Formats: sequence, structure tokens, C-alpha cells
Amino acid sequence: MKLHTFRPRLFDALAGYSSRKFAADLGAGLTVGIVALPLALAFAIASGVKPEQGLFTAIIAGALISALGGSNVQIGGPAGAFIVIVYGIVQRYGLANLLIATMLAGLLLIAMGALRLGVLVRYIPVSIVIGFTNGIAVLIGLSQLKDFLGLQIAQMPADFFSQLATLWAHRASLNPAAPLMGGACLLLVLFWPKSYAMQRRPQGWRQHLHRWMAQVPGTVIALVGAALLTEAFTLPLETIGSRFGGIPRSLPALALPELSFASAKQLLIPTITIAMLGAIESLLCARVADNMTELPRHDPNQELMAQGVANFIAPLFGGIPATGTIARTVTNVRAGATSPVAGIIHAATLLLIVLVAAPLASHVPLAALAGILLVVAWNMGEWHEFARLRRFSLQYRTILLGTFVLTVVFDLTVAVEAGLVLACLFFIYRMSTLFRVEPLQDASLPTDARVMRVFGSLFFGAVGKVEDLAESQPANCRELVLDLHQLISMDTSGLDALAQLQRSLARQGQRLVLCSLNEQPASLLRRGGLAEALGESGLYANLEAWRTARATQAAASAL
Repeated sequence: MKLHTFRPRLFDALAGYSSRKFAADLGAGLTVGIVALPLALAFAIASGVKPEQGLFTAIIAGALISALGGSNVQIGGPAGAFIVIVYGIVQRYGLANLLIATMLAGLLLIAMGALRLGVLVRYIPVSIVIGFTNGIAVLIGLSQLKDFLGLQIAQMPADFFSQLATLWAHRASLNPAAPLMGGACLLLVLFWPKSYAMQRRPQGWRQHLHRWMAQVPGTVIALVGAALLTEAFTLPLETIGSRFGGIPRSLPALALPELSFASAKQLLIPTITIAMLGAIESLLCARVADNMTELPRHDPNQELMAQGVANFIAPLFGGIPATGTIARTVTNVRAGATSPVAGIIHAATLLLIVLVAAPLASHVPLAALAGILLVVAWNMGEWHEFARLRRFSLQYRTILLGTFVLTVVFDLTVAVEAGLVLACLFFIYRMSTLFRVEPLQDASLPTDARVMRVFGSLFFGAVGKVEDLAESQPANCRELVLDLHQLISMDTSGLDALAQLQRSLARQGQRLVLCSLNEQPASLLRRGGLAEALGESGLYANLEAWRTARATQAAASAL
């Protein structure tokens, strides 16, 4: 297998790069950097790690994904889809093992890209993607109720039912100030004008006002306003500073986690989960971006390799898993980005904010971040798909709802595995129903021969319809002719079924004849030895050739 050539899209984008393009990328990068700030903090806290780890991930991984990726406009960093996964790994294995699992996932992503496996992600059914995305959205929303309601809970469990029980058990510790603050931030983010929804040429003072307001994201307004109100009125709210002690004003030093074979073995499932979710999220995000721009389409294999490098390097600085992020990528596109330079500027903007204004984040109340994340969870879910389920088949509904429930109750890995198994079983069933064998009704056929036409693919799920043919032949039948002109393909199980049919007919004193073989079935018959067993009198180019041969035999017998 030829390996994928490592060539970042940045190289092509810089060819013919102009000051006009740089000005567009500069504006887009600054905009996305401001948008990414509150999200990086919120995602990290919700994942059970320190807030600065989200910022470091957005800076380091974001810069690497843009610089080395296969998309012109994709923005990478910590993502909401990882919240539940990261939180569960931290609770079960500890922070050090999370960093190791992320690095191993990075290596796995690099290998997937190098082996050109990026296209395989596209084969995951949309019902599975919608199911686990909605499931993750539910879990994110549930995980934020503790801070949104101000409940006094030392440590939230990782699984769904334990979280519900814990929230109910601590309902008496509700802090009225928390839901008021969180609800206000939630409403502000929902209704604040969005830059990507603005008309390019506003008409009237209201549209001009909305465009001016949209220059600063609603999430930033919510965080700044919440911090000012908390400090001005000394509100009894837990803040980033009171829980985590603030955010450092510098990047952490390089530190290599202690890696052992024993650790790697127990982290197999977390590693696969991080790599799989990162691959799915990043390539889905890149496809969304492709549909929004006229720029060259993304290279999925290069994108996977960039995601792998980012996830291998970021943990060396305390970073958490990173992937392509739809909200920030859409913002980047709407802001006018033309190349990966915008993503690099977004990372530089975040670095500048950390160096200059990190201490100010200490005053942000956690209830405000919870309100923002509830909006993120709501926007992440494709809830309209539940209402549309009645329009689709039972198989589609089963896969989507099964993946959704398993994601919520168990975890993403179990959900996707079960969803893929269900999808495969339903696919096998559908393909087997499409395969059919029908008798040819033609009065001119010899009375001692029966002709059957075969349609579809003869594979392991459909062999039963061939195995029963020998028993259904009348006693006066000397030849069973199968017209395979519309047999698309055949696997070794199908070959074995034909060989069994040939032997069963021979025991009954009857003969199997095959006509009109297509290239793939004919090749398999030759390689499997059945063509030799049938001989020249058992294989014909088409049905007319068999008719001619029978007529010649009949004429010779009459002489």
C-alpha cells in the first residue's frame, strides 16, 4: 500500500498569498480567537481538568492543526464532544493516563492518515453519527447542572444514572444565585447577535447595530458581565479562582508523561475512543466547511495526520484531546478566512490573551460557564432528527435510537460498536432480500431443462436461496441452467453454495449449467476450481449459446 504523502495545505495556500488575503485571515483569526477563549475554558472545566489546560490545547493543538492540516479553514482545539469522554477517563484512570491515552491516540491518527484510511470515516452511517452526537449533547447538559444550580457536590460520578442520583441527593444545596446567573448568561448567548448570521450589506439602523454588536461574541459579553457583577455585588458564587486558583500567565514547560507497557495496555479502549471520535469530528467538520466555501476541498488523510501530531504534542504541555470544531470553523469561514493562516492567528490571539489578561479569568463564575455550555450542548444536538424518525425505516430508527441510548447509558465506544454491528446486520438483511432467483417462463425451452435467472449479489447472507434449488427440481429435469447475467458479485460462500448445488444435482442424476458470467464471479469460479469441475459443457457465454448447444445435441441424437 502506498503511504500518504505528508503535505500540509498551508504550503499550497501560501503560493500566491497576498496582503489582501492576509488582511482577511487576520480579521478572521482575531474573531475566532475571541470566540474560542470562553469555550476553551468551559470545555476544560467540564472535562474535569484545569481551565488553563483547555487554553493550552487551543493554542498548541490549534496552531498545529492549522499549520499541518489538510483544510484551508478548519479550526482545531478542545471540543464539546470530548467533554464526556475526557471526564470519564480522568475519573477512571487519572489525569496522567489521560495524557498518555491522548498521545497514543495521536500516533493512531497519524497511522490512519499515513495508511490513507481517512475515507473510511465517511462510511459510518449518518444514523450512528446523529445518535452519538445527540447522546453526547445530553450528557454535556447533565454534567453542567451541578454548577448551573450551584449544588455542593465534591465530585460528580462519570456514568449517567449515578449522576442523576447524585444531583437528586444534593438538591437541598441549591444556590439561588447560580441559576439566576447561569440563566442570564444562557439567554444572553442565545439572543446576542451572531456575526455569521449577519447580512453582508445591512439595511437600517437596527441591522447596523446588530452587526456592530456581533463584533464581540455573546459568550465573551456573558463572561465579562458575570465576572463584573460577581465582584461588584460580592455574589455567593464559585469562580474559576476559588476552585482552581486562577490561570497562569505563561505556557507550561515541556513534560514527558511516564509511559509504560502496562499503562498502554489498560488504555487501549480510551485510546481508540479518543482517536475514533477525533477522526469523525474533524472530518465531519471539514466536510461542513467544504460546503460553505469555494476553496479547494480538504484532504482527509492529511487532516488525520495533523490531528495526530496535535494530539501527540499537546499533552506534552498538559493539553487535552483536540479535534476540528464546527462552531469555530463556521465562525472562521463567515469571518472571511482564506487559508490556514487564520487558524494560526487564532492560536496566537489566545496566547496573547493568556500572557496579558489571564488573571482576569479568575473572577468568572462557574455558573456562567455552565450556562454557556448548556447552549453549546443544545446547538450540538440534532434534535429535529427525532421528530423526523417516523419518515424513515425501522432499521434507521433502531440504529439511531440504539446508538443514542447506549451513548447516554454506557459510553461512546459501546454505542458506536453496537451501532456498526446493527448497521452491518441490517445491511446484510437488505442485500439478502435484494438477491432473488426466478424461473424463466419460456415455452420454447427443452422439457428436460429448467432455466433460472439470478439477480443481485450471491454472498453469505443469501446462499440459502441457492442451496434449496436442488430439492425443488422435478424428477424429469436433466439440467438446471442458471442465467447469471444480472449477478453483480459473489463471495466465497456463494462459490461454495454453487459447488454444493452442483454436487447435490449430480447425486440426483442432474447437471448444473452456468451462463452469462460477469467478470468477478467468473474469476472466482476459475480460482475456486468450480469452472474446471463444470467443464466446457457446464459453462456458456450466454443463454443463446446454451440453446444452440442443446439444439446441436438434439440434432446429433436424432441421426
